[in-house]
Amino acid sequence: MDFMSQLHMTRVAVGCLDYPSLAARISARSETGEVRFTTRFKPKRADELIGGKLHFIVRHTLVGRVEILRFDDRDDGRIDIVCKGLLERIHPQPKRAHQGWRYLTDADAPKGIDDGDGIADLPPELYRELAELSLI
Repeated sequence: MDFMSQLHMTRVAVGCLDYPSLAARISARSETGEVRFTTRFKPKRADELIGGKLHFIVRHTLVGRVEILRFDDRDDGRIDIVCKGLLERIHPQPKRAHQGWRYLTDADAPKGIDDGDGIADLPPELYRELAELSLI
């Protein structure tokens, strides 16, 4: 059986200063368990992205992700990326800011953070230093 790895996306969370502000934004925009993010163009690999994750960049660091459910066409010619309205915290990973979105393979996607271990509460800079020293 051929196993295709899941494809994901990255996107800058413009205006968010940290993970809590991103979580508040997604919670406020969540409608019936879904949240929409508008983009100008439908990704060429949209079918491969369904079930993948939309990872958010805050201050040059990937900090969280939501599951991509589908892509909806809008009346104004733009596209809505429709995602689950539940933000998942991830191990912070450095990522340069960019315009629009970029693809991210499974191998390059950061791992999720298990609740309760305290790692999620570390500042991204400290997390990076500890990871570089192979302490986490």
